[in-house]
Amino acid sequence: MSQPEFSAPHPDLCTEEEISWLVHAFYARARKDPLLGPIFEGHVTDWDAHFVQMINFWSMKLRGTSRFRGAPMPKHVALPGLTSELFERWLQLFRQTTSEMENPVLQFNADTLALHIGGRLWLRYQMERYPDKQLVDLYEA
Repeated sequence: MSQPEFSAPHPDLCTEEEISWLVHAFYARARKDPLLGPIFEGHVTDWDAHFVQMINFWSMKLRGTSRFRGAPMPKHVALPGLTSELFERWLQLFRQTTSEMENPVLQFNADTLALHIGGRLWLRYQMERYPDKQLVDLYEA
């Protein structure tokens, strides 16, 4: 079987049910994680609203919907003490979650987007928090 190719957001790429499953399964895993769990639990006060926001975000990124309203960058930059290891752990858990899905095109696109998004968030975080330090890239596992 050939490797899927990255595609523009499109409703045929996946279903809303798949996105909902991805978001809920990922956060179930992340909330139990010894590194990420305390961060999420310390900063997400309304999980139901967070799930809606994340489902809307991934629906926009994967299916091209326009329900998402938000600005993820400032919220992440405001978090204290983030490190490349935390972003890499986020990516690792995300990939573990997508690997359990039966839609290889969704998996490939979501993983590609997550790496891009994580890298941009980490780059901006460093620029804002550590302007005098050399930038450190996320690894590609």
